[in-house]
Amino acid sequence: MPKQQPPQPPRKNLALVEGSHRDPMAGAKDVGAINPKDEAEVTLRVRSRTNEAELQQHLQLAAAKPPSERTYLSRGEFTQSHGASPDDLAKIDQFAHDHHLTVVESSIPKRIVRLRGTLADLQTAFGVTLRRYRSKQVAYRGRTGPVYVPKELAGIVEGVFGLDDRPVAKPHYRRLGALKGMAKTKAIPVRPAKKTVPRIAPKAAKDRSFSVLEILKLYNFPAGLDGTGQTIALLELNTPADSSQPSQKAGAGYTNSDLNAFFSKLKLKTPAVSPVSVDGGANLPGLNPDADGEVTLDIEVAGAAAPGANIAVYFAPNTDKGFIDAITAAVHDEVRKPTVLSISWGGSEDSSTQQFLDGVNSAISDASLIGMTVCVASGDSGSSDLGSSDGSPHVDFPASSPYSLACGGTALTGKNSTIGSEVVWNEGRQGGAGGGGVSTKFSLPDYQKNASVPKSPTGNAGRGVPDVAGDADPQTGYQIVLAGKELVIGGTSAVAPLWAGLIALINQQLAKNGSGPAGLLNTMLYQLPAGSKALRDITEGSNDIDGDLGVYSAGAGWDACTGLGTPDGQALLQVLTAK
Repeated sequence: MPKQQPPQPPRKNLALVEGSHRDPMAGAKDVGAINPKDEAEVTLRVRSRTNEAELQQHLQLAAAKPPSERTYLSRGEFTQSHGASPDDLAKIDQFAHDHHLTVVESSIPKRIVRLRGTLADLQTAFGVTLRRYRSKQVAYRGRTGPVYVPKELAGIVEGVFGLDDRPVAKPHYRRLGALKGMAKTKAIPVRPAKKTVPRIAPKAAKDRSFSVLEILKLYNFPAGLDGTGQTIALLELNTPADSSQPSQKAGAGYTNSDLNAFFSKLKLKTPAVSPVSVDGGANLPGLNPDADGEVTLDIEVAGAAAPGANIAVYFAPNTDKGFIDAITAAVHDEVRKPTVLSISWGGSEDSSTQQFLDGVNSAISDASLIGMTVCVASGDSGSSDLGSSDGSPHVDFPASSPYSLACGGTALTGKNSTIGSEVVWNEGRQGGAGGGGVSTKFSLPDYQKNASVPKSPTGNAGRGVPDVAGDADPQTGYQIVLAGKELVIGGTSAVAPLWAGLIALINQQLAKNGSGPAGLLNTMLYQLPAGSKALRDITEGSNDIDGDLGVYSAGAGWDACTGLGTPDGQALLQVLTAK
């Protein structure tokens, strides 16, 4: 069946939403029409009442000072100064009425409007044609071309999400061996690797793996702090075990029995965990064992690092709409008020629409304004990221957002509090490698101007990824409990919640000192003097997963493999809490 193009609306009535152009997923074919009577929900991201220059000024003023001297906006103050304009929201209300759409939510602080209606009405309202697409890997409702809105909403609506429900992210963890009953991770179709490393059996791996408490000791996490008074937010995405089967229910979740067994083994009290539903997402363990591994890993690592902190898990569908809505839900949560967010899901920035990149980046910058740190896994496929066949490096998103603390991966050995060796994690295509590189979508931030970041693959001065790192090699991985069994998991998915736990400890001390939370740490980390003990520079290895890109290797100072290095928690605490 020939690919159908979206209708071209009269320019005098409709305006194109910048950055909304979509192409079918690679290998996906148009397999038929959608049912126009089916209903769906979309999220409209609305402009701030403050212009971009003022937003940047506020961020720069906060980031230029040490955490003890920073002044952040309360969530209420953010609403008043940077939320959406009520007049803009009223115009969208009228638009919804004119197109038979129901307003599900209209939020000034989140700057979103959620609308629900039939697919027929949504197609008319946004000038698109929706079709069913399928490949060997995924089935989804999709569109091609851009999205349109009425001319009077041009500039007001910055993004429209949810018309297309393809998955946008994957979890960034690697496990040793296959847990019985757990679906194996599907192979990404790629060119043959020049070098591969066989999967290590669990028995062999366990000899070099660590309990989370052992990793905390090696990284010298500060004693006497447990995260009390802090809330760690985790973003998790409900995904079908087989995305090519539309009938499969999407899942991802944890079980209390796994958490109790894990923390009991460590002789820790199981932390308070709150599952939060976003866009209908839920704690649904057992439907997708791979996604369950991600959720459970995040909770167990963050909870062991900061056992006194509360943990809020924001579950959302694995779509562009779900991803953005989950971040905004965490950032603007007036009930739980998290001070750090960990994101272990992502995808190549080159596979995303510009409106998605801008929407997520804007949501993460909102987090910075209220003092929330956002830790993001940098990916597990080295400098190629997608495992693409184009012969070029790619970076993962949202790690490439300049407002994220991008977390890369190392291979760690050691005993007690002594590190034996630590190098870039790279075990080839099968074993994985820490993501890193230079963004083609986001320009070089001010805090990296003296970091000797190389040019991006397209020749521009881009944001360098990652900022920091931690143990991620499955061969030296984390011992967790999943589906009633003990196993070892690695990946940068473990590094993001590890850093989130450390930041919760730092925020606890800052609160004791009468200060606000750490917030965007990047500026201070890049200003640390050479030889600072707060970060351990990793100088050996490469994240060229196939051995044929030859672009990034570790060295003195920042590099696109492990960033500025791995933490000495106690030394970092002293730096960030100094007055």
